[in-house]
Amino acid sequence: MSHTFHETAVLRVQRSELAVPGSNPNMFEKAMKSGVDFVFLDLEDAVAPDDKLRARKNVIEAINDLDWKEYGVSLSVRINGLDTQFMVRDVVDLIEQAGNKLDTILVPKVGVYSDVYMVEAMLNQLEIQQGLKNKIGIEALIETALGMSNVEEIARSGASGRLEALHFGVADYAASNRAKTTNIGGLNPDYPGDQWHAAISRMTIACRAYGLRPIDGPFGDITDPEGYKLSARRAAALGIEGKWAIHPSQVALANEVFTPTTAEIEKAKQILTALKEAAAQGKGAATLDGRLIDSASARMANNVVEVAEAISVKNSR
Repeated sequence: MSHTFHETAVLRVQRSELAVPGSNPNMFEKAMKSGVDFVFLDLEDAVAPDDKLRARKNVIEAINDLDWKEYGVSLSVRINGLDTQFMVRDVVDLIEQAGNKLDTILVPKVGVYSDVYMVEAMLNQLEIQQGLKNKIGIEALIETALGMSNVEEIARSGASGRLEALHFGVADYAASNRAKTTNIGGLNPDYPGDQWHAAISRMTIACRAYGLRPIDGPFGDITDPEGYKLSARRAAALGIEGKWAIHPSQVALANEVFTPTTAEIEKAKQILTALKEAAAQGKGAATLDGRLIDSASARMANNVVEVAEAISVKNSR
């Protein structure tokens, strides 16, 4: 193992993340009670320009008036882009009026680390100004060619500060690369495999190297639950920790895919037990069900057990 090692910055259960337009307050309470792990109240793409200011007020009221923690929901807000006139007041108003109840801020279209640093600097000052006790995290959306080309630097530099997670924004990423598709997150029949595999893998590697949570973005067809689960399973196989839901019906699908099954948990515990018994006999490896297991097997098994335990703790609250 290298002497350089980055622990996970912040541990949060984030199997499912429901996107909720800030301009539609009728959806807020339903989202809170949906069984989702994370909700991000959206001030960016899902809100028309003329509705931006009203949406911001709606979001601040919802943060303050609803008891999100009672339902075990981590609460995030996607602010407007750094290139817009709305971003500064988004951050300032959110922190001044509701900062004590906010878990993270989701920054869209991050292209370089300085985009993250700008928001972090604002949060540093605003938290001191408001006397906040909670440290608000930052999550960054990697959804442009520029962002993906700099994803390792964004993760490396951000990990020492507030950055907790990177999200893969497939739709804007496709547009940025001029990919020949209008399908959000689904498989393209013209491509022999999964056209997002390389991008998701690269982002996931950057996250895991520097202790961040990698999260997959949306799947656009809410009438295709099997397609959603296929997309989620492919992402999970690469190390992704959770996935967006753009409709409450997708929440249970994400939770299902990213929750270890009873059989997986039992197998992981069997591996750990077998290796513990082998170690007591002075052996560094063992066999289980006819297969070799060793210290690498233990690390994989521990991942399963740790995720299951974190979900159990969250569900017991």
